[in-house]
Parts: sequence; C-alpha cells; structure tokens
Amino acid sequence: MKTQNHKSINWQSLLALTVVMLGGILMIMKIYSDSEPGAIPLLLIIGGTAGYIISRVQMRSQNSL
Repeated sequence: MKTQNHKSINWQSLLALTVVMLGGILMIMKIYSDSEPGAIPLLLIIGGTAGYIISRVQMRSQNSL
C-alpha cells in the first residue's frame, strides 16, 4: 500500500512540474507576442507550484511514518 501511494505522489509531482513548465512556456510566448504576461500562464505557474509543494509535503509525511 505504501508503494502505491508513493507512486501516486510521484505522478502528482511530475504533473505539477509539467504544468509549471507549460505555464512558463506560455508566459514567454505571451511576453514575446504582446509584451505583457497573461493571467492564464501566471495561474498555471502558481497552481503548478502549489501542487508540487503539496505533493512534496505529502511525500515527507509518508516517509516519516
């Protein structure tokens, strides 16, 4: 059971990092085309970072058990 949760958390952190990278790429493209960052890339970066932090906290809490 513990390994199943650990794999799930790894997928969550990988997904969160992918969302952050997608937000960064979109922000670079938006700045290049419009000379200003958009709201959607900023939300993707913030949401992905929050998801990554949450998955890391869950991973640490499972390792301490």
